[in-house]
Amino acid sequence: MTTKRNRLRLALLEIFMLLVSLIIVIPLLMLLLGSVKNPAEAARFNLGLPGEWHFENFSYVFSSGGLGRAMLNSVLITGAGVLLCTVCAMLCAFVMERRSTRLTEGIYVYMNVGMVAPLMIIPTLAFLKAMHIYGSYMSIIFVFAGMYIPWSVFLFTSFMKNVPRELDEAAFIDGCRPVRLFFTIVAPLLKPIVATNVVFISMNIWNDMMIPLYLVNDPSKTPVSLSVYQFYGSYFRDWNLVFADLVIASVPMIVLYFYLQKYIVSGLTVGAVKG
Repeated sequence: MTTKRNRLRLALLEIFMLLVSLIIVIPLLMLLLGSVKNPAEAARFNLGLPGEWHFENFSYVFSSGGLGRAMLNSVLITGAGVLLCTVCAMLCAFVMERRSTRLTEGIYVYMNVGMVAPLMIIPTLAFLKAMHIYGSYMSIIFVFAGMYIPWSVFLFTSFMKNVPRELDEAAFIDGCRPVRLFFTIVAPLLKPIVATNVVFISMNIWNDMMIPLYLVNDPSKTPVSLSVYQFYGSYFRDWNLVFADLVIASVPMIVLYFYLQKYIVSGLTVGAVKG
């Protein structure tokens, strides 16, 4: 009797999850189909197949919307921001986990506060202008890194607790220095959580429009998120072109997610259950 109830609960849960997934799938299908329709068909916002497939929408959007330059800017900003954030968080988490003192505990609490503290735009702009880097790639990268380092430290610290300290002791006996210990022994074990962190931060930086809106004052440095916003302002009546623009802008993050997805679940769930 209990088994039948469990099966019924699982079946109901699966049905519920399928229904919930439709909330995500239906808009995505509408986006994909709308990107190859003509303006009149795309404006109907339905799931009907197009009368004629207009794949030229993508080439038109890519050339007229300036997506090529915008994507290069986003790749530079996202790549540098993720690299800086990940390396700093890995080193910080390693020290805080291996040396448990009042100072490291205080820093960890400070990092946790940074996860929920809002970004202060006016002081940030004043600081960047005082440093004479306002409007540069460096300013955007530093701001993004500062925003996501606390989250990354939290992830890496939780994961680092599952890395045996015996590895450190064995390495020290063999004469291994702390820096070499981290990069040759500990860092390779962090591959799952690195992938999780890279995907999470990359998606957030790639899709963030607020920070570039405040910090970018040169059209040649416009990232994808801001480019999509500007493109919509110019072509808000041509929904087929807007959909095509969104599809192209989403492709890099979709590819990154599917490439690293095998590490994401293990990176998030490790340490959740101690056996």
